[in-house]
Amino acid sequence: MDPSLSFLLCVLVGFITCSPQHLNSTHHLDYCVLGAGPSGLQMGHFLSRAKRDYIILERNSGPGSFFNKYPRHRKLISINKIHTGSNNREFNLRHDWNSLLSDKPDLLFRRVSSEFYPPADAFPLYLSLYERELRLRVRYGVDIGNIRALPSGNEKQYVLTDQHGSLYFCRVLLLATGLWVPQMIEFAGSDLVEGYESISTNPEDYKNQAVLILGKGNSAFETAQSLLGSASRVHMVSRSPVRLAWQTHYVGDLRAVNNEVLDTYQLKSLDGLVESRLEEIAITKRTEEGRLRPKHGRKKEKLYLTLNKFIQNGSSSSNPKTEELSGFHIDNFSMRKPYDRVIRCLGFKFNFSIFDRTACPPKSENARGRLPAVTAWYTVKAVHRILEHRYHRSLWPSTKLSSTELMPWILKRVNEASGPYQMFQVLGDIVLLQGSHCTYLEEFPLQALPQFFSLSGHKVTNGLIILVMQYGKKKIDYLGRNRAETDWTRAWKSNFLHPVLYYYDKLPTEEEMKLRPHGWPLPRPKAVHHMIEDFLTEWDAPISHVQPLQRFLEHCIQTDLRHFYAEACFRLSLTHRKPPLSCQNGYLKGQGLPQNGKNGHKAYNTVMTSPEIFEDNPPQNSFGFSNYLTRAELPISTGIKHEL
Repeated sequence: MDPSLSFLLCVLVGFITCSPQHLNSTHHLDYCVLGAGPSGLQMGHFLSRAKRDYIILERNSGPGSFFNKYPRHRKLISINKIHTGSNNREFNLRHDWNSLLSDKPDLLFRRVSSEFYPPADAFPLYLSLYERELRLRVRYGVDIGNIRALPSGNEKQYVLTDQHGSLYFCRVLLLATGLWVPQMIEFAGSDLVEGYESISTNPEDYKNQAVLILGKGNSAFETAQSLLGSASRVHMVSRSPVRLAWQTHYVGDLRAVNNEVLDTYQLKSLDGLVESRLEEIAITKRTEEGRLRPKHGRKKEKLYLTLNKFIQNGSSSSNPKTEELSGFHIDNFSMRKPYDRVIRCLGFKFNFSIFDRTACPPKSENARGRLPAVTAWYTVKAVHRILEHRYHRSLWPSTKLSSTELMPWILKRVNEASGPYQMFQVLGDIVLLQGSHCTYLEEFPLQALPQFFSLSGHKVTNGLIILVMQYGKKKIDYLGRNRAETDWTRAWKSNFLHPVLYYYDKLPTEEEMKLRPHGWPLPRPKAVHHMIEDFLTEWDAPISHVQPLQRFLEHCIQTDLRHFYAEACFRLSLTHRKPPLSCQNGYLKGQGLPQNGKNGHKAYNTVMTSPEIFEDNPPQNSFGFSNYLTRAELPISTGIKHEL
């Protein structure tokens, strides 16, 4: 998924501890988390588990207050797939977009709802359950009205002031308030527009009315869908065409659950979509004229959409002249007919009003302002790990593996891990190559790769491999006949989500990240390997997935990664000065699998290859494949492609 999906804005600053709350009191803490929404509580869990001094401040009386009101029509678009056919908790989190991360296996969203698209009211219930069972330190009814920064040694500290004048001094301030301020655009007649945040959600209030909706995001389509059975016509206008989630692969774009109005538009049933810059339009109010007398003897007022260039100087938004209407200039103007209501559904923005000029965070150009649609919990975990290293010198959690264990570990991750799967092209696994061993780090933010050492504490010495989940970049018909690739030798042409491994002999620089090819998550690598997309999203097929991956890893680390039975290791130990690495780590240490032993059911639990003639490993500075790989009768075409 893209970095803008994150509800967490984090700002790192200065040091201090905690005291009971009372009016005009002062509190000193290491960490202040502003907002008890899902991201705030998720950060609270990680801070609590690390035994840090923290507090979560929430202005409302309970967690997740955003979801008490939004979405207005009370259905979430984050899926809650309970039945996956698997008992693997990590795998199931791939398809559970609502559950937060914790050490309790049963602390899942399914405890409050079993619906695939859950009701919005269920989310605050789940967050309350999460807070209560994990005993998080949350202080409700604290409305922070001002945030300022003060110098503190080489860093800064934040000072938060609440509605009672109480002060909170924080070494680290984490903003988890999300985007909740309605987005507005000023144009002529914008005062005649109703807001998504305040409209009636009763379809009867729109009976036989013509409705114009400004916006084409999920909130706009959610509103349009609720009116299809009652409004006479529904038109939607925005600057950009509709962004369909199944085309963009961003789950915050328009989802099928809200897109019924596309049917009525394409089948020409009075509803429609139009593109126009909202800054260039004008909404005018005009008293209805005609021979028919409206009910109760009152003349009915109608709203007209026209273009700002047709409005004469000094003209008001009421009772425009005929020549100020677009239909006067363009007789087939799309929206020439009047509307009864115009509704603004333009998403949300961050609230910067509480920040002093000394503390205002930078405004992100990537914030999309759409309704929350998918978990950002994995980004929260990454931010917490960065904080742990920066302030407590804790290394990024890692696993040390022998080179022969690397391939099964990678296969396990691509088949089970939920973080890189949900946050594709945002988070990736890092493999630090160290001769016969490697260090494996999970879910590192890809955009921060040039700062890898300063953020994780791990050095890159002998090259690295980065595992990323990504979609193809080619624009295709995603429902067309040739939409999927099945030939593993053409894996680099995969269109749907699939694992990609990038090999670098040194850490990419900041400049290389800036100059990376358009649409790539990383700079051009020394070698890249695509694992062919799979209809079942199970990358464990011996020929299509496992064997090409093995050849790629052998190419990168210059080591024979095949596994040999004990009998073969014994024979190779007698005939070769340096037996294969799997024999060194297994048979020669008193371990090994007899040839009549049982193989595992999953390719990533045990990977066996029939023994072949073995030659000494090639020199470490050689990138050619050694002779014994050729004689093993494995295909030399490895799926390695130096250019995508």
